[in-house]
Amino acid sequence: MNNPFIWLGVSILLVSISLIALLTVAILTLQELAKVARSAEKLLDTLNRELPATLSDLRLTGKDLSNLTDEVSGSVQSARNVVEQVDRSILDAKVHAKKAQATTHSFFAGANAALKVLIQAKPRRRRRPPTRRPAVPISPKTISTSLVSKDSANIPSAADKTSKRNTEKPVKKPVEETHPTLPPP
Repeated sequence: MNNPFIWLGVSILLVSISLIALLTVAILTLQELAKVARSAEKLLDTLNRELPATLSDLRLTGKDLSNLTDEVSGSVQSARNVVEQVDRSILDAKVHAKKAQATTHSFFAGANAALKVLIQAKPRRRRRPPTRRPAVPISPKTISTSLVSKDSANIPSAADKTSKRNTEKPVKKPVEETHPTLPPP
């Protein structure tokens, strides 16, 4: 084995086998890289088509979320205002209830005092003197005229009498003498 040509042949053979193996592996790797490149190209095309719509949807969702947070904060503020108004109303109601209680207490005290006065004191009744009308002398002539007027169909009603009283002035009748008159000679 001292022959250098054998060693040169064996070396060339080993180098050629390693080159063939290297080229085989390289070709297979390049084919796989081509497949990956095609897949990446398809993915990038899909992303190019889908990504702008998705990004705009994400922007709209972000805006909706910010609007919702604004509405929620406004609702919380409104709820806080309502709670403060209810608290103020409750405080006002307490104040009014205390005033009403004091008023009721003073009302009952006044009613109690009035009741005691009414029970203890005997009421005095003052009578008004009756109105006196002057006596009108009745003569036989007036009696006969009053009987005739009652028999007639035109009987004056109470309303007519009051209206005549109010509108007519009272007429004074001459007082008849009660002395007997002598017959003429």
